[in-house]
Amino acid sequence: MQNVLLLYPVTPRSFWSFYDLMQVAGKKALLPPLGLLTVAALLPASWNPRFVDCNVRPITDADWDFAELVMISAMLVQHDHTLELVAEAKRRGKTIVAGGPYPTSMPEELLAAGCDYVVSGEAENAMVALLAAIENKAPRGVISAEQRPELAISPIPRFDLINIADYDAMPVQTSRGCPFECEFCDIISLFGRKQRYKEPDQTLTELEAIYQRGHRGMVFFSDDNFIGAPERARALLRKLVPWNKERGEPFWFITQASINLGQDHELIDLMTEANIGYVFIGIESPDTDVLSSMHKQQNLRHPLLDSIRTIQENGLTVIGSFILGFDNEKSGAGERIQSFVEAANIPLVMLNVLQALPKTALWDRLKQEGRLQEGAVGDMATGGMNFLPSRPALDIVTEHVAAYERLYERSCFMARTLRYIEAMRPTRASSHTEKTPAHPYPKKARPWHTGIIEELRQIRHLFGRLGLLSRHRMQFWRQLITVFRCNPSRAFRYFSLLGVADDIRSFVGIVRERSNRELQELAHAQTRHKQP
Repeated sequence: MQNVLLLYPVTPRSFWSFYDLMQVAGKKALLPPLGLLTVAALLPASWNPRFVDCNVRPITDADWDFAELVMISAMLVQHDHTLELVAEAKRRGKTIVAGGPYPTSMPEELLAAGCDYVVSGEAENAMVALLAAIENKAPRGVISAEQRPELAISPIPRFDLINIADYDAMPVQTSRGCPFECEFCDIISLFGRKQRYKEPDQTLTELEAIYQRGHRGMVFFSDDNFIGAPERARALLRKLVPWNKERGEPFWFITQASINLGQDHELIDLMTEANIGYVFIGIESPDTDVLSSMHKQQNLRHPLLDSIRTIQENGLTVIGSFILGFDNEKSGAGERIQSFVEAANIPLVMLNVLQALPKTALWDRLKQEGRLQEGAVGDMATGGMNFLPSRPALDIVTEHVAAYERLYERSCFMARTLRYIEAMRPTRASSHTEKTPAHPYPKKARPWHTGIIEELRQIRHLFGRLGLLSRHRMQFWRQLITVFRCNPSRAFRYFSLLGVADDIRSFVGIVRERSNRELQELAHAQTRHKQP
């Protein structure tokens, strides 16, 4: 029997941390690491696993003393703490295994840091070789999963290893891969363009496991592109709708999708009936020549503005992702992004500065062109660029922070959110005027009993900050009256958006601090370059 310590490194503060909201809700982190919990389920039944999410609690001496084997799963953004954990495990004489996106992308770096075995690829197909290497004390090295597994063999993650109450949401992955080939994206290098997916009943079994563990509220479908195979998505949703209703709708969902969702009204309708409320979409840029240069063809087939409006007006909230720093990008790109967001009434926006990620087509091209530079990668929101851009980096960084601050200036954000709510159709429970409803209306689009204590606490906090203490309190009360007059069934969505945006405003402060440091460094470098 092996005592195995499963470690998940600290994730630096990011757009997705929602640190302030977690504090208000009494949670320690947004999500547990699904990959590491899946690895735990693949271990031999005789092994004794202990799970430590360093975002939830620190590792203790008792944890280290327990471990015969240490297994670390990490993303690129967790680079620094991962190397610290490896160094500490090595100092204590532990056998160390590392896997996940970071080790898969940069295996040699992890070997050099002291790992005994680095798993490159997906765990389902690598586990047999890894276990054999550990048992036979094979020489240190990289264990590669040559073929990508069918997800039918992926087990139910070990949700029993975590304290459900520590997290605000639970993750479920229904598919891997994406059919598109965006130059900057590492999804296709990690998981491929051919989408592999779980059968609907397999996904429902995972949801049932989460339900039985006592979770209620948000579930994140962590697919790279939930609608990459639209018929598969439909098949899952048609089973998910009755499953969720039969249990009193304990879950609501957020997921990731491509912009072509805007041309599929039936799929949008199915998603909203299944209680999917938010969808993260990579818009990247409003400039068509920029989209073309990054091979984001799916964003060019139909007008972006029309697609976003169709998605949002029919019940889904778009979380729009944009990136500055692409080749072919002209001056003023940040202002054009702002204008597009305002025209589309996208409430939540993530704005990044481009980084070249390992094993992407962008990385390969920039390396061939001699434009790659040293620098950490993984966090495009607060990290610096690791290549020479086609226009001055000083301009890109300046536009980035200016656009972020303007988009989340409180009055601007509140006005944009109100326009979004006014244009959005009512919930099915309150609407009787849908022109072509594809499915019967559920009783509730968002169950009132789900997480009621947390919801009331967050709403009370929001009313205090915006309704009483903010200099925009008159705008808050005027808009609140408008919401209850024009679209009262969307009031909870309105409150949620204001709360999330208030959290992101504090994150923008971190972006500003990082940008100011980088601007000083760039200005200093320019001055040195001009000196004879």
